[in-house]
Amino acid sequence: MSKLAQARAQVVRILVPAGQAAPTPPVGPALGARGVKSMDFCKEFNARTAHIQPGVPTPTLITVRPDRTFTFITKTPPTSYFLKKAAGIEKGTGRPGHETVGTVSLKHIYEIAKIKATDEHLKHLRLEAIASTIIGSARTLGVQVVP
Repeated sequence: MSKLAQARAQVVRILVPAGQAAPTPPVGPALGARGVKSMDFCKEFNARTAHIQPGVPTPTLITVRPDRTFTFITKTPPTSYFLKKAAGIEKGTGRPGHETVGTVSLKHIYEIAKIKATDEHLKHLRLEAIASTIIGSARTLGVQVVP
């Protein structure tokens, strides 16, 4: 491996349940392969997500530096998680566009959009733009949006 490749930080993206990180898959193998002690990450992650309801899926970006230290940022839960919770369903449809498995109101859509607007990559977008992407996600899940 060249010196340049070794000097670069690696970014690991994983979905971890809030407050329930453990050195088991997906956390253990993802970090262990990069020489990071997964227990250190788990303790810090669980402390940082203690305010969130346990078990909520939390997308996490872990930056592993060449000296095996790491930093991580947590994002808001996936849109599909919020939509399923609002519609009161376990999972989406297998046939989007053909089957409707639940309904959410436009108020729910805007509540989800407000939460998602706190994510760094969505801060520059208007609330309406975020809401329209959430409506698209709802359609894909088989969730109908009602006024």
